[in-house]
Amino acid sequence: MSDKRLYRSSTNYMLAGVCGGIAEYFNIDPTLVRLAWIILTCMGFGTGIIAYIVAAIVIPK
Repeated sequence: MSDKRLYRSSTNYMLAGVCGGIAEYFNIDPTLVRLAWIILTCMGFGTGIIAYIVAAIVIPK
């Protein structure tokens, strides 16, 4: 079984490294994760911003 863990990225970060960490966990391009997060934020009337802040607090560095 793989010993993968979700961490905020220290290399692929723009604000807090949340999207970069998710991209590293799923082994995809961080730009795709950032675009998806922006689209979900716009469609969800800003709830993505709150989710990003919570993820930045909850996901370890």
